[in-house]
Amino acid sequence: MFKSSLQKVPRIEDLALITRRRVPKITLGYLESGTGEEVALRRNREALDRVLLVPHYLKSVGARSTQTRLFGRTYDLPIGISPVGLANAIWPGIDKMLAEAARNANVPYGLSTVGTTRLETISEIAPEHLWFQLYVAQKDEVTFDLLQRAHQAGVDVLLVTVDVPISSKRVRDIRNGFQLPLRPSPTMALDLALHPAWLFASARAGMPRFETLEKYGPPGAGAPSLAAYVADHITDQLGPDLMRRIRDAWPGKLVIKGIMSVGAAEEAAEIGADGIVVSNHGGRQFDAAPAAIEVLPEIAAAVGARLSVMMDSGVRSGEDVLRAVSLGAEFVFSGRSFVYGAAAAGPAGAAHALQIFKDDILRGMAQLGITDLTQMRPSRIEDAATCTSEQKGLQAGS
Repeated sequence: MFKSSLQKVPRIEDLALITRRRVPKITLGYLESGTGEEVALRRNREALDRVLLVPHYLKSVGARSTQTRLFGRTYDLPIGISPVGLANAIWPGIDKMLAEAARNANVPYGLSTVGTTRLETISEIAPEHLWFQLYVAQKDEVTFDLLQRAHQAGVDVLLVTVDVPISSKRVRDIRNGFQLPLRPSPTMALDLALHPAWLFASARAGMPRFETLEKYGPPGAGAPSLAAYVADHITDQLGPDLMRRIRDAWPGKLVIKGIMSVGAAEEAAEIGADGIVVSNHGGRQFDAAPAAIEVLPEIAAAVGARLSVMMDSGVRSGEDVLRAVSLGAEFVFSGRSFVYGAAAAGPAGAAHALQIFKDDILRGMAQLGITDLTQMRPSRIEDAATCTSEQKGLQAGS
């Protein structure tokens, strides 16, 4: 897709529609699926849609700024790119595309432990924008070696994901036969053949590999044994003592991702975390979980004075970003949105996804009567399902 064509792609959902045409069912399902019946996946969207922001006119809004301070640096947008494992299986080269887009737009990019591009390679592309997302390993020597590698690569922010104590049941992946290495079936072969651009690009790039973790796998491991190692990589023993050891070993900023309760947020603060990400893993871990936006206000009120509170899960527009900021988030992340952009249109698509967010945020700020996101303090929020006139708070920018 040419850059000029992207002018006719005004929404993240439009990028998603293009991606659904270009990417085979097996890898598309991995990107888009939730766990179980995918109720939590839908709940994220429904809960965000219920948050209404009341416009405030009769304001001068000609000089609006989307810049946001976080951990001592200024980013140009309040939205960053969440870690997405196996992104290069969705379209070859996505990790690098997203890192470049983050660098060019001056926003954070989170590289997953189970990303398919080596940590050190991404640090060369976006050294000042790279956050490293850590899945804590069963073996301490692996965990602490990853910390050392991230520090040596210049990473300032470590993003420790804690909401995967056990692998979830993703029904779409099971039905589609998604696993690495892929084991072709007649149905899968037909699906791949119907997506020749993806097939050609994947054949040219080679099978995605867990490049950051390769050194820890069995010596000389091929794709099957390395995939088996990665499947058993994450520990289910992630308690406060281990987290304190990680805190003591990590010299930079520590952010704990996957917080969904005030109690867990309080524990993160006690451990010495610099920030948390309120997240239900995009609806991919526990189908009975609430939406991240639903628990955000209470968590922000409880710990917002002690650490930076961020949010992801279900975010697809600048309005969603403003919704989260209005409820206490200092910063917001999305993963699928930017993968859609890169899969739909390559590097230009990744950049375009960020531009969509920027345009949405600037338009929303004008409607809310604010020129700076610091004015977006807990605002006049209405929940279309539950909020009464007596429950309305202050209007944004007032």
